[in-house]
Amino acid sequence: MGRRKPFTIEKVVIEGIADEGKCVAHHDGMAIFVRDVAPGDIADLEVRKVKRNYLEGHPTHFHEKSIHRVEPICTHFGLCGGCKWQHVSYDVQLEQKSRIVKDALERIAKVELPVSQQIIGSDKQFHYRNKLEYTFSNNRWLTNNEMHSGNDMSRNALGFHIPKMFDKILGIDECFLQSFPTNEIRNAVFEYAEREQLCFYDIRKKTGFLRNLIIRTSSLNEVMVILQVAEENDALVPLLNFISKQFPQITSLLFVINDKMNETFNDLKIKCHGGRDFIWEQMPVYNSSGNWKFKIGPKSFFQTNSSQAIKLYKTVFDFANLSSNEVVYDLYTGTGTIAICASSQVNKVVGIEYVEAAIKDARDNSEINNATNTQFFAGDIKDILNNDFVSNNGAPHVIITDPPRAGMHKDVVQRILEIAPERIVYVSCNPATQARDIALLDSNYIVTRVQPVDMFPHTSHVENVILLVHR
Repeated sequence: MGRRKPFTIEKVVIEGIADEGKCVAHHDGMAIFVRDVAPGDIADLEVRKVKRNYLEGHPTHFHEKSIHRVEPICTHFGLCGGCKWQHVSYDVQLEQKSRIVKDALERIAKVELPVSQQIIGSDKQFHYRNKLEYTFSNNRWLTNNEMHSGNDMSRNALGFHIPKMFDKILGIDECFLQSFPTNEIRNAVFEYAEREQLCFYDIRKKTGFLRNLIIRTSSLNEVMVILQVAEENDALVPLLNFISKQFPQITSLLFVINDKMNETFNDLKIKCHGGRDFIWEQMPVYNSSGNWKFKIGPKSFFQTNSSQAIKLYKTVFDFANLSSNEVVYDLYTGTGTIAICASSQVNKVVGIEYVEAAIKDARDNSEINNATNTQFFAGDIKDILNNDFVSNNGAPHVIITDPPRAGMHKDVVQRILEIAPERIVYVSCNPATQARDIALLDSNYIVTRVQPVDMFPHTSHVENVILLVHR
């Protein structure tokens, strides 16, 4: 709509939570997306961007602060992009996430819907993650106070990316997302690297030594540490020895040498410096007192909120209503967690996943758990899921699908319509793409149950489970 000078709209009522840490309000029929506010705030907004269908602004004056505001516990709140809703009470976060799911289904899917069940909240609002990834940088983000202090200070950092700034890292002192000993390990590694004057990575110049630190924990109190460096260096072994001596509780101490232009290491060799090259995790057997056991390697995918994943999977199996004579297809199976958990309830489970390493994990974990009625296949689902595949593996009574944020490829949706299972359980971390796919399935399927699940408190992300039954 062209450039225009910023202008102010007075006394705007902030209505609800939107995506990426923003809130939404309305003015003259236009949505306004605003940062640094909470639902219930009344504020003057300076509008800086005018788009065809919406405005973007920021608050310049608060006439009234929302009763739903709470005091954030993290000193990094407002700079770190992780917990953008720490200043909003958890009850309101859950209400807003339910609304996000409802709005997406009504606005995008436009299909007949049942009443959504009350969102399942997380018992832990902090220390709920089992994996965090920290980045080393020689270009630390400086606060306003630091920039104007006139003091010389180290520009090295070990922490999180500043939102929308790939080359700026916020040094983290304490993070409330993962429990002990994550903060202690990260801080000790940073202090050692500073003391020994190790070279922190320069992401712009692609030079330096220390790149990345990943810490994984499990409900069985096992700890994995993965150190990613850019090159062979005499400082590597002494650093690893320091970590091992300082934290003897580490189960798996690994490292990877990555001289690529990005930090992904799925195609690289991971080397073990101490302990095992994996950690153990467990999930309860549905409708039983036992547990499934899972081997988690450095490249393995596992639900990041372990305790909440138990509730998510219980919802999946409640919706699926499996029986012993049925064949189940688990699409986007990852490391086969859902497939293995379903195996004790059905005749056969077939898992399909694009990532070959994940399929290897799935087969290993099936063997560990004696899940002999599972089969796993690696490849693009839209290519694998053809008539020959269904003929060879049996037509599924139930399809469970848990795609990435982009949702299912339209060819996969079409194949599901042709295969025509009795029931589809659709798990999604993105209600918008889930709603899009449900609209495509509407010709043959009706939505009978909707269950949002909060996997990530203090963020706008919400998981949603939908049951579709053949018409």
